[in-house]
Amino acid sequence: MSGSLLEINDLVTEFPMKGWRRPPFRALRSVNLDVKRGETVGLVGESGSGKTTIGRAVLGLAPVTSGSIKFDGQDIARLGTRERRSLSKDIQVVFQDPYTSLNPAMTIEDILAEPLIVQGVDKSAASARIARLLDRVHLPSDAAGRLPREFSGGQRQRVAIARALALEPRLIVCDEPVSALDLSTQARVLDLFLEIQEAIGVAYLFISHDLAVVRHISHRIAVLYNGEVLEFGDAEAVSENPQSPYTQRLLLASPVADPIRQRQRRQARLASL
Repeated sequence: MSGSLLEINDLVTEFPMKGWRRPPFRALRSVNLDVKRGETVGLVGESGSGKTTIGRAVLGLAPVTSGSIKFDGQDIARLGTRERRSLSKDIQVVFQDPYTSLNPAMTIEDILAEPLIVQGVDKSAASARIARLLDRVHLPSDAAGRLPREFSGGQRQRVAIARALALEPRLIVCDEPVSALDLSTQARVLDLFLEIQEAIGVAYLFISHDLAVVRHISHRIAVLYNGEVLEFGDAEAVSENPQSPYTQRLLLASPVADPIRQRQRRQARLASL
């Protein structure tokens, strides 16, 4: 890892509110963070903390009221439609629900071929790349001719990851990519993310409400509350020795397999509130 691939400086995002002269809702308040090449930065916080809004702002799906978002040195905060489309080769996304993010009427081959064809890849080259993508995410070659409904949730998420990898991006925004999966499937998909990163050096902006999940996959962690970054640093330091009381409560909220420890954590969290 060397140099920042993504730099977010003083990012403010506001959404208009319904009603006469009501002030806009400020979702992000002067957010500063960066993602280095080949690094995973985890964004963690409860619902409404602003973590998903950061990811959507990077993708051009949320407004930027002020501040900057730089990708490889270029400010991408206010790109037009054409420039944003060309940027899709370098920045991709994996969404939370692997079923609703895949067209149920298209075969897996058509789903994976779509971004390649848009970028001008010919049919034979696209077919060869699809075969490599299925192998990369550990799906059988005959998966190409099947429909999304024929797969389990974990397998569908592997298809979504393959689609994100199709254009060989340098950054993938992962928006709660394992929260809809059971615990054992979560672990396998997280290991797949790690394996892919080690193989090709892609960077992740990994969004989750679960500090334990973020700790497993991230090099650094940013903790968000009410649109602000409360804590940002090395993953081990943030998760093992959090400085913010809010981060401490998030850590206590993470489930553990031992019922006695889980009860102790619950009691500690209630005491902290």
